[in-house]
Amino acid sequence: MKYLEKTGLSKIFIIVFHAVGFVGFTLPHLHDFFISFVPFHLLLMASILLINQKDYKKEFWLGLGFVYLSGYLVEVVGVSSGAIFGTYAYGETLGIKVAQVPLLIGVNWVILVFCVGAVLKKYFKHLRSLKSLIGAAILVFVDFLIEPVAVRFDYWSWADSTIPLQNYIAWFFVCFILLRVYYELDFRKSNPVALTLLISQVLFFIGLNVTAL
Repeated sequence: MKYLEKTGLSKIFIIVFHAVGFVGFTLPHLHDFFISFVPFHLLLMASILLINQKDYKKEFWLGLGFVYLSGYLVEVVGVSSGAIFGTYAYGETLGIKVAQVPLLIGVNWVILVFCVGAVLKKYFKHLRSLKSLIGAAILVFVDFLIEPVAVRFDYWSWADSTIPLQNYIAWFFVCFILLRVYYELDFRKSNPVALTLLISQVLFFIGLNVTAL
């Protein structure tokens, strides 16, 4: 019963926070207020995902640390060189930056990889590379939805205001590697809120893209 209460309440929090955030982002006089809460929102979603995790063994924490650090460091190299995703720079929306990259960007990578990884874990049981390829394709689609919104609300910006094809290609390969490591580590991948969080994010960004038309 307690498990069901935790899971149910977590799903309600996820849906409500994304719905309220969507309304806040679409009302110009509330932009600044809601944008200031983006770091809190990311941390809250990561916390909800974490407390609903089925397995906290050493390999889980190893995977969490690997995805966070790899996601953060690839962004550091990307921002400083322009050689991975293209030429871009982070704005102020995502909070405190070290080496020109927000510390929270690693949290975003964790949320995306662990959500997609958990959703796909029961499919193609032993075909880890295939699951990683499918998961990477899903995350490229998610990034395609995120990019226009991110630029619009100062998450980051691109040189010449153009999102390069290079960005999506690099996203695919980085996501594939992160997911491949995720599936290789021996811990229970089940997470009952992963699908709700992934769908909520997708609908949130689809909605904001539609309102910008």
